[in-house]
Parts: sequence; structure tokens; C-alpha cells
Amino acid sequence: MDQFISYIDAHKERFLSELFDLLRIPSVAAQGRCIPEACARVKARLEQLGAEVRLISTNGGAPVVYGTLGNGPRTLLIYDHYDVQPAEPLELWTSPAFEPTIRDEKIYARGVADNKGNLMLRIQAIEAWLATQGELPIRIAFVIEGEEEVSSLTLYAFCRNHPDLLKADGCLWETGGRDIAGRPTVACGAKGIQYVELIARGAVRDLHSSNATVVPNPAWRLTWALATLKAPDGHILIPGFYDAIRPATEIDLQTLESIPADDEAVLADYGIPAFLDDVQGVERLRRHLFEPTCTICGLVSGYTGEGSKTVLPSEARAKIDFRLVPDMEPETVLQQLRAHLDAQGYTDIEMVDLGGEHPARSDLDAPVVRAVTAAAEMTYHIAPLVYPTMAGTGPMYPLCQAFGTPVASGAGCGYHGTQIHAPDENIRIEDYWMGMRWMGYLIKAFAVA
Repeated sequence: MDQFISYIDAHKERFLSELFDLLRIPSVAAQGRCIPEACARVKARLEQLGAEVRLISTNGGAPVVYGTLGNGPRTLLIYDHYDVQPAEPLELWTSPAFEPTIRDEKIYARGVADNKGNLMLRIQAIEAWLATQGELPIRIAFVIEGEEEVSSLTLYAFCRNHPDLLKADGCLWETGGRDIAGRPTVACGAKGIQYVELIARGAVRDLHSSNATVVPNPAWRLTWALATLKAPDGHILIPGFYDAIRPATEIDLQTLESIPADDEAVLADYGIPAFLDDVQGVERLRRHLFEPTCTICGLVSGYTGEGSKTVLPSEARAKIDFRLVPDMEPETVLQQLRAHLDAQGYTDIEMVDLGGEHPARSDLDAPVVRAVTAAAEMTYHIAPLVYPTMAGTGPMYPLCQAFGTPVASGAGCGYHGTQIHAPDENIRIEDYWMGMRWMGYLIKAFAVA
């Protein structure tokens, strides 16, 4: 692989330029921004690689870029996405979110870690392989979507309509990188999600706050409703919420025993004195990976600017996500939430479904998992940490579990301080090159796994 690594070294300037060009496209799915432009850029780059590429749109959604190359006996499905999270609050960025900037050997830009960095380095690594190793020993099929950050709204229909395109021996997931101690990590599952917005309404317009004696305040109304969802001890109070949960297996729990918790390092990085309930070690990992959540992601009502404004707001909104574990169903959680609010007397609060995804799990001993872990060890000269699942979410169920395709994360440039979904999202430049090496070794390892 010396020639492969030398090729990467010789083309670093061009590779970063290609990444920066993609990062400058503000492809924010939630705001409907520049999705066609990002899609076209990804399609052109795959065609430059020599892939056979199709754009497939379902129900008017953002096109899936589907590309294939190679003719080996095994097929590796690679899932990535070209859409990104909103960059707001813009004022908290040190440099403009969509103008990639290098500082302290890091690249700062919205989407560089989630997920354009991984997307581009994988394509570039395949270029390096073809230029130095010859034909691919495997067949690779890219599925690159543009709605991941809005719960992959049309990907389920894409998967139902095109099962022939998704047949594979394993899937490389979008995420990958190293933990807070620099160890490579591999995950073999993902939590599901149900995202909702709750809206309480009062008068037809904002009023002077003196009217609070006789006019209902939707901010209070929404606050009281939210307080019925979760107890101070963290228990979610929605009836039936926990009923479908599949307990962690003995193998799952044994796997957690092999993962260093790094409690003190994580606490220091987060700037907090303790985790909830002072939980630590294996129990923290178990809770983090195998328990569902109910999280208020945002609250807005009335005046929130500088100084004072005495106003009685006409509307209050809250955005909430529920992270789900096997065998919870997003549709069921949505129904349970509506029934709970109604039973508590909040029939007037509007509920908007902002998308849901099913949880998914994969076999920890699948060939693709063995290949990703072997490739990580060849790259970093240390055994990776294997997680039964991620705490985050993605469309792993329709792409992989529905077809019985095992999945593993890896060959990525993430690290503990990437600040995904937050201002100053970043990657370390050296991780970008190491992720590319990881991808090259993965191609080699999956051919014989």
C-alpha cells in the first residue's frame, strides 16, 4: 500500500480543494437551500472517478446519487449524504460557516464532519486505489442522499422502490473516526428517532403584557404541557413509551465492558461537573446506547432579544426529539404523545410530525464489521473499539436491516471535538488523510473477509 499512501500525499492540495468546493455549497435541507447544486457536484465527482451514476428522486424529494463501480464478487454499499444542518446561530461561528477555513491544523465549516468530509475522502481514496492498485477487488455501490438531516423523508420510498439497487454483502455507514483518546471506533447500529414540533396559540397577535390578567399566555401553556412529558428523575411519563423496548443482550453488555468510559475526559470536554444522576462507567455507556430519550431541542416564544420588551406572546413553539431503541416504532411514539397530551387536557396544542426513523442493529461478527476493524488496526496500529450501536440516528433500517445487510461505521475523519450540529464544526486535517488510508485498507480487507 506504499504507492497508495504516496498518491494521497502527492495530491493533498487538490483533494482539499475538492472538499472545500463542496463545503462552500450551503446545502441545508431544513431550509431548502442549494440541494440541486450539491447533488450535481457529488454526481460529477463520482463520474470523474469512473462510476456509473444515476440520480433518483422519489416523491419529489432531494435526489439520491446512486453510483457503482468495480466488478468484484462482493458488494460494499457506502452510505453518505450531501445535505447539512442549518448553520445558525451564525454569530457564534469564528469564521463564516460556508467558507472553509484552516486554523490550528483543523478545517472549520458546516458539514465538514457531518458528512461531506467522510463522503469526499472515501471517493478520493477510491481514486488513489484505482491509480495505484488497479481494478477494485470488490464492487462498490454509493447511496448518497440529500435529506439525512431532515429524517431522510423520501429515502424509505426509494428503498422500497429500488430493492435491486441495494443488494450488498455489507454497508459502510456515513460516520467514522476516533474517540476522545484517539482510538478508532466502529459502530454496528443506530438509534431511531421521532421529531415533533408542539405549538401553543393565544391571541391573534402579541399583546401588551398587562393583558396577562385575562388573556391566556401560550408560553405558559406550552411549558406546562412539556412538564408532563418527563419527570425530574428522567423517567418519560408518556404511557406505554417503554413497553416495546428490547433489552440489551448479554453480548451487548459484555461488549460495553471492553470500552473505556473516559468519564473524566468527557466531563472536562463538556465543561460539566457530573453526568445525570452521577452515572459513570459501563452504566453510563449502557444508558447512552440502550435507553430512549425525550429531548427539548428548542423553545421560542415572545421577545428574546437584547434588553426588555413587555409582551404577551401570541404563540409558543417547542421542537422535541425522541431517540428510539429496538423495537420502538416512531409512528407508535407519535400516537402515544398525542394521546398523552389529550389525556392531560392539552388537546389545543398542535403537534407537527417532522419525521421519524426506525432503530437498527447489526451482527457484531459480520464480515463487514471484521473488515472495518481489521482495516482500522492496519491504519492506526491499534485495535478499534467496537460499539453495538451509535447513540445517534440515521436511515440504517430501510437501507440495511430491511434487506438483512450487515453494517459498520468507519473510514471517516471524525473526532470527539468535531462539534457537529454546532457552530465551529471542524475536523483535524491529519484525520482526513488517516480516514483515507482506512478506506484503502477496508477495500483490501473486505475483498477477503
